[in-house]
Amino acid sequence: MEQDVEKLPVAVISTSEGSATASATPPAIEARELYRFYHIGDDETQALRGVSMSVNPGEIVAVVGPSGSGKSTLMACLAGLDEPDGGFVYINGERLTRRDEKTRASLRARSIGILLQSGNLFDHLTVRQNVRLKMRLAYQKDDTRIGEVLELVGISNRDHAYPTQLSGGEASRAGLAVALAPKPPILIADEPTGEVDAETEQKILALFEDHRKNGGAVLIVTHSDTIAKHADRVIRIEDGKIVNA
Repeated sequence: MEQDVEKLPVAVISTSEGSATASATPPAIEARELYRFYHIGDDETQALRGVSMSVNPGEIVAVVGPSGSGKSTLMACLAGLDEPDGGFVYINGERLTRRDEKTRASLRARSIGILLQSGNLFDHLTVRQNVRLKMRLAYQKDDTRIGEVLELVGISNRDHAYPTQLSGGEASRAGLAVALAPKPPILIADEPTGEVDAETEQKILALFEDHRKNGGAVLIVTHSDTIAKHADRVIRIEDGKIVNA
């Protein structure tokens, strides 16, 4: 079987009894043998077939592959938005899969910022209200942070606009503000620059780099060569399997 999981360095420390104990910082995200199947009538689609991978703190990893290869399904399972049919996902060493929805939602809110291609914003809330809601879900009440993150992504002048009043690029930046607001240790983004110009893409990449420098982990599902070149590692997935890592 292919070894898709990167082996982490292990430190050996001595115990009071004189024995040796292995100790290592766990990956920020770790997937172990993920399987996901979809059924339409009598047909079965194998979206994920034994995918194993990890992202470490302070690392940017890009997941690339053709349409229908399983990239978005993998992202959804890693973020706890979908439950795999087999295998496990761990967030900072804590198991995310096979937990009740309340526990998964709490862990996701505390640990993961998620930027989706669409659906990252509630249409009935303004940009500022969307960011505030994310802060509350992460058990944070620092309203000063709301203004800071909107300024950070360059959309503070649109804080009272509703999502339907935003351009594609503005909506992407507003969604990024929502994801970044609670300073999550893990950021997962699905095609974050798909609807922005080259200048905005560079600004978003700079934000990802700042997140990495501060010890955060960044996982990006993308078709962008620019983002792939910017990543520390690129993982390619085809037909539901990792073909390189």
